[in-house]
Amino acid sequence: MDASPAILVLTPAAVPAARRIAAALPAAKLHGLARRVTGLDVAFAETLNHIRALYQAGTPIIGVCASGILIRALAAVIEDKRSEPPVLAVSEDGASVVPLLGGHRGANALARQVAETLGGHAAITTAGDTALGLALDAPPKGWWLANLDDAKSVMARLLAGEPVRIEGGAPWLSRARLPVADKAELTIAVTEERRVGGPDTLVYHPKRLAVGVGCARGCPPEELLTLVRGVLAEQDLAEGAVALVASLDLKADEPAMHALAEALDVPFRVFSAEQLEQEAGRLATPSEVVFAEVGCHGVSEGAALAAVGAEGALRVTKHKSANATVAVGVAPAPINPAAVGRPRGSLSVIGIGPGRDAWRTPQASRLLADADEAVGYSLYLDLVAPLVQGKPRHAFPLGAEEERVRFALERAGEGRSVALVCSGDSGIYAMGALVYELLDRPVAEGGVSDAAKRVAVVNAPGISALQAVSSLIGAPLGHDFCTISLSDLLTPWEAIERRLEAAARGDFVIAFYNPVSKRRRSQLAAAREILLAHRPADTPVVLGANLGREGESVRVTTLEALTVDEVDMLTTVLVGSSASRAVMTGSGKPFVYTPRGYAKRIEEKL
Repeated sequence: MDASPAILVLTPAAVPAARRIAAALPAAKLHGLARRVTGLDVAFAETLNHIRALYQAGTPIIGVCASGILIRALAAVIEDKRSEPPVLAVSEDGASVVPLLGGHRGANALARQVAETLGGHAAITTAGDTALGLALDAPPKGWWLANLDDAKSVMARLLAGEPVRIEGGAPWLSRARLPVADKAELTIAVTEERRVGGPDTLVYHPKRLAVGVGCARGCPPEELLTLVRGVLAEQDLAEGAVALVASLDLKADEPAMHALAEALDVPFRVFSAEQLEQEAGRLATPSEVVFAEVGCHGVSEGAALAAVGAEGALRVTKHKSANATVAVGVAPAPINPAAVGRPRGSLSVIGIGPGRDAWRTPQASRLLADADEAVGYSLYLDLVAPLVQGKPRHAFPLGAEEERVRFALERAGEGRSVALVCSGDSGIYAMGALVYELLDRPVAEGGVSDAAKRVAVVNAPGISALQAVSSLIGAPLGHDFCTISLSDLLTPWEAIERRLEAAARGDFVIAFYNPVSKRRRSQLAAAREILLAHRPADTPVVLGANLGREGESVRVTTLEALTVDEVDMLTTVLVGSSASRAVMTGSGKPFVYTPRGYAKRIEEKL
């Protein structure tokens, strides 16, 4: 179990038990049903949808509620038991803890921990755990079962009392209640060497191998993969015994190395030249040429040795292809990749929507939860505070956009997973474009460092303000539309005027961003005059303020009646086209829509 658990609280009666669980699991977050429970880390409005979103994001779930609620929520989305997160149901009094899903992915262990905390009973029902003290199809972290498909039948035979012979050793096997015999048809083999398992033999590989690699820039991924797999096969080493791929930090963004790590299904970690040079005395093939080029006497051997540590050694010395090198190190015990070197570093550019939790995508929530730290405008960080609780938060004021993005990229360049929080969609009048601009700029012209340029960038789309206000009032964006920012801080007003004139002549529905500020009071009035020259005075105008937040309001006026004083910095303005209509319903609530011409098509068919 790698992700931090979410503890679900649906009633006030469940709060005491939930808080005791949270105290025992410091990384866990308390998720409360908004209309019933307050003061917890995360509030949600729709229970079943929230549970599904957590499950699909891979978040372990501890529901202090009836098991039926969890079952109904997840029944339609349960797929592969090999990848599902733990799901536990805990009674409100803490007496019963039932692992429902993910028993072999940490749920049973988590259930025992929660039960011990609450003084209750962990209702473990998986046969292997209850009878043998282990699940053969889910070895501990750091171990790999080569023939998973055979585990079920072998487990059944062991449960029936058939003896098993153990070849090699593993602490977790010695602690199990296995019917061990020197002569038996069933075999459990433990080795880092290649071995084919079968119906009578389960093969486990301790992940003690570190693959160190170096390559020329732009090395074809298939060349590196062929080299590594060829060396492993030649040395009779199992791919399942590989714990990680490692290299020099200058190669943090090398596609071939990431493709190799993905093919081997292991993490990719990097070291600085100084760290690799500390291994110079243990290298089998040191090179002055390599030292002159990158600052260390060996990349592949140095990375392999750095990854296995002082107690490890080279298992395979450097082998070469036209554009790549590989070496393999072996550690005395399974390697924890998280404690080795550093990752590439990543920047998640996250659009959180206008502010309402229900409008934030599961991807955005997952990236926020997974990030090491968060960067953003202080208001936006406050909106997602429950999801980044306990993480470093770096708040920047309005007007410090470049400093904000530069800081986030440089932090990611040091190997961190950084979330850059934006309102709405990060690519629409937000920080997304600035991220790529700084990555594109040369360092000498104000770009970010070379390390920052090597980070992985992920974009999480969000609901933009124009989508939010449109959905709240009807469908004003039902036909062609455009967006125009009225801020002339970064764009000359003459250019904005040309765009306004073109949009007016084209009869587009227009969404105005940044319509006014404390100092900019004339632009919206000027835009109104340009539009009035091309469309009716009664053209509907929608004003949406504080969308998704406290004080939210959406109202309808006309182009003729629109005034600057009724608009502020937090207002999104939608101006209809000549075809847009505002309709007052019998309840007195208006809706606005822009037809696409379906009525004409119906008339033609008639």
